[in-house]
Amino acid sequence: MAKPLLSVRSERARNLANKLARRENRSMTDIVERTLEAYATRAPDRERASDFYARISSQFGSDIDLQAIIREEHDVRAGFDLL
Repeated sequence: MAKPLLSVRSERARNLANKLARRENRSMTDIVERTLEAYATRAPDRERASDFYARISSQFGSDIDLQAIIREEHDVRAGFDLL
């Protein structure tokens, strides 16, 4: 059974994978697999937008002003006086 081939359409991604593969003395496929595995373990699962809006709606009701909530939570800090 033939192994599936990796097709990378982005020239930049292909060049980076190729550069890393040569540096690490590994195949490009191995580099891409390892990178994706590392990303999958590092990146947390994200809440779907529909779930987010359902949760917000159940907590705050159906008529909320997200901009007002953001403004309330926004912490404005004074900068340095450079003069």
